[in-house]
Parts: sequence; structure tokens; C-alpha cells
Amino acid sequence: MALARLLALNGHSVRLWCREEDCPDALRATRENPTLLPGVLLPDSVEVSREADPDADIAVFAVPSHAMRAIVSSFLFSPRTIRVSVAKGIENDSLQRMSEVIVGASGPVPVVALSGPSHAEEVGRDLPASVVVAGTVAEVCEQVQRAFMCPTFRVYSSHDLVGVELGGSLKNVIAIAAGACDGLGLGDNAKAALITRGLAEITRLGVALGADPLTFAGLSGMGDLIVTCCSRHSRNRAVGERLARGETLEHITGSSPMVAEGVRTTRSAQQLAMRHDVSMPITEQVYKIVFEGGNPRESIAALMQRDPKPETCLTNLH
Repeated sequence: MALARLLALNGHSVRLWCREEDCPDALRATRENPTLLPGVLLPDSVEVSREADPDADIAVFAVPSHAMRAIVSSFLFSPRTIRVSVAKGIENDSLQRMSEVIVGASGPVPVVALSGPSHAEEVGRDLPASVVVAGTVAEVCEQVQRAFMCPTFRVYSSHDLVGVELGGSLKNVIAIAAGACDGLGLGDNAKAALITRGLAEITRLGVALGADPLTFAGLSGMGDLIVTCCSRHSRNRAVGERLARGETLEHITGSSPMVAEGVRTTRSAQQLAMRHDVSMPITEQVYKIVFEGGNPRESIAALMQRDPKPETCLTNLH
């Protein structure tokens, strides 16, 4: 909804697709989603519909990653329509990034990822944000870049689709761990170390999968990691905090209408790390907490008591 508003204010003709359960009639009437974005109003020019425009120049998929394949498969867009993924997750089982899921469901179509530190709660209120659009065709990235750029929303471009998507997805796993730090009251030193070492293991896996390591020092890596680990808007950080305070995952997910992508992505990240023989100790501990009922305090102790090693090693992914 925040991006629909932004594009409309940029002068584009925008149709916002809604599922029936998202109450399109109410959104049409009030121009507001009081559950997810209270106080953020859609411009009158935005058409709220149950049907997508098959001839759209750009289709933005702002859906949970686990629903991406089914939703993409349900639309018949033109082969020239640029598909923009803003979902930040890795599909379970297939272990595919969202651009791969989109191509798998649609065929060889133009697809890019838009990622970076950009909570909808702030974008919808015109607070400044900077993001990156990544794809394999420069002209396609530039078209999307022009569509979204405005005085409060700066868009950079990147050719590293793999790195941008992985950075945006894996940071959610580290954010669960950062929330656990908050829930346990471990302080700023611990959280800073966890974010830094989290970035190191994200980069290790990214390089193993063909990404440019410098991408993870940018907006879709370090930038998104910082905001997701620290922001009060972060769903994944909140999940970790509540787990550390003793709530069950079932209660946490059942009590919120919002999706914390890091829960499912933790499973995918753990599988990718094992498949590619990449050491991801924080991810491993988050997996134990989320899926095996591990104790967050014991997980922190396990991370602190690992064997000593150098901080950086450019030739060793482990």
C-alpha cells in the first residue's frame, strides 16, 4: 500500500490488487488500512480492485514470500511487464529466491528486486528512505528506478540480483537473534557484535551462491540489516524478543496479522548453509530456538564459547 501511494504521487496510473479477505470494499471507501498502516491514506487516483491489469508496464509483488508462487501463477501479465519483487524471503523446499520463483511461475520475463531499509510505516509517511533495485538487465533496472524515484525515496541500481535478494532475506534471520538479545536484556555491545557477525555469515553464504561480497556492505545488506535488527517496526526483531521472554512461536504468529519472513527463511537459510558447507553459527542457533525449542540464553552462550578464530579470512568461507 505504501508503494502504491508513492507511485501514484509520482504521477503513475496505479491499480492496487486486493484479495477478498483484505476487504477491498472497505479500502475503497476509507482509503486506509487501519490494521497494517493506520493513518496512511491512498490517493483517490489509486484504483482498488480484485483484478490486475494484464497490460501493466510494471507489476509490483508485495506479498509474503511463501505465497509468491501461487499468486504469480494466478496472473497473466504481458511478457513485457516488468515484475518487481519486494518480498524478502527464500522459498522453503525449493530454496529459490523470489526472482527465481517468479520466473519459474511466469517463464522468461523481466524481473527485478527492490530492497533496502524501507519500513512501510515510514515510507507511507514520506520519511526519507534509500533502496536499491537489482536485476540482470540494466535498462529494466533503470526503468524501475525512474518509476520509484522521488524526493523522499532514493533508488540506486545494482546488477547483483543474487546478493540483493539474499541480503534482504537473510537479515530477517539475524533480526530474530537481535530481538532475542533485546528480550534477554543483553545490552548494546552484544547486539552490535551480533549484527556485525550476522553480516559476516550472510556474506559468506552470499559469496558461496555467487553474489558480490561488496553488495552486503550496501543498502540491501548492512543497511537493511541495521534497520531490521533495531527498528520498533521490525516484525522479525519483535519475534525474537517475544521468544526470549518465553512466548511460544505459535502464540506469537497467531497473535499478529503481520508476517515475519525470518521464521520461514531460517529453515531455508539453514538448508542452504548445509548444502554449500558454509558456517552460519547465528543462523544455526536461531533455527534451534525457532524450530527445536532451544533456549535463547543457552544459544547466546554457545555463540560466545565457540573456538577462537580470526575475524576475517578472505580465502575461507567457513
